Amino acid sequence: MPLSVGIVGLPNVGKSTVFNALTAGKAEAANYPFCTIDPNVGVVPVPDARLGRIETHIKTQKVIPAIVEIVDIAGLVKGASQGEGLGNKFLANIRECSAILMMVRCFDDPNVIHVAGSVDPMRDIDIIDLELVLADADTADKRLKKAQTQAKSGAKDAKAELALAERVYAHLNAGKAARSLDLTPEERAAVATFGLMTAKPVLYCCNVGEGDLPNGNAWSDTVRARAAKEGAGVVVLCGKVEAELAELAPADRGELLAAYGLTEPALATLARECYRLLGLQSYFTAGEKEIRAWTIRKGALAPEAAGVIHTDFEKGFIRAQVYSVADLDQLGSEAAIKAAGKLRMEGKEYVVQDGDIMHFLFNV
Repeated sequence: MPLSVGIVGLPNVGKSTVFNALTAGKAEAANYPFCTIDPNVGVVPVPDARLGRIETHIKTQKVIPAIVEIVDIAGLVKGASQGEGLGNKFLANIRECSAILMMVRCFDDPNVIHVAGSVDPMRDIDIIDLELVLADADTADKRLKKAQTQAKSGAKDAKAELALAERVYAHLNAGKAARSLDLTPEERAAVATFGLMTAKPVLYCCNVGEGDLPNGNAWSDTVRARAAKEGAGVVVLCGKVEAELAELAPADRGELLAAYGLTEPALATLARECYRLLGLQSYFTAGEKEIRAWTIRKGALAPEAAGVIHTDFEKGFIRAQVYSVADLDQLGSEAAIKAAGKLRMEGKEYVVQDGDIMHFLFNV
């Protein structure tokens, strides 16, 4: 499965409303638990102003943004780790995602029932965290028993594997998420093979009422404080307003955005934050046929970036021609950039930077 972000939350917090707005879907979520039985998968464009800047200098037939895959996962309930509700299925869906977007209800509406009877973001987050930790503890226990067996057989590296499994299990058993465990890069890579949900990066999304835009309210402030302690990101939005904006053509959104003190739909920020959460960045190709943002992991070398376009580009990579959007803004054309000596030739060890504009030379 490609890198994806799973929208997780209790029932009736606005997950499906936000998902439908993100994917420009028109269906509205029903006002009862388990309204989304199977996860919906949507491909969401990542807004990037740099594409428009490139287009002002290089005329093209089409502009293609980067995308991020979003999975709408049905509402989690207390006891999910023990199979309550549709627990086992939901947990399996979360395991398949690369990161978690935790949707938190920060609005009060008597017409939208809350599964716990009242609005309390900290309680809701605690319920979800606990269910994921309990499920992960069970997973870690199985891994620990396997490591114990291997250690007895004298298998290579078995003692280190056992020590790590013991640490992870003890941490989870104390009710703590795996992502908060202090690990070396090597240990973190090893823990990634455990398949733990609480090891995944988290982004909190506070769904507030219309009157609390653009900055949120006391409830969302508590989520911000919690996220700050955890080193997690936060996006504040109003699902209802975002759904209204999604119904409008981009050119017609200005008045509604201004009414709520917004400069762009909050979903644009959300898409960019999800992209960042997955450890992704973009480089561009630009020509008469298309200007396109290509998705690569942060730290990718030039041949790997070339391989995103076509595997032959990576196999036969010779070098890359590179310049920046700033160079294009300053000089106006690729020809002028080349004449100014700012068109760089980079080899196989070049670490691609976010926003590079690239052409690849290759030989198959």
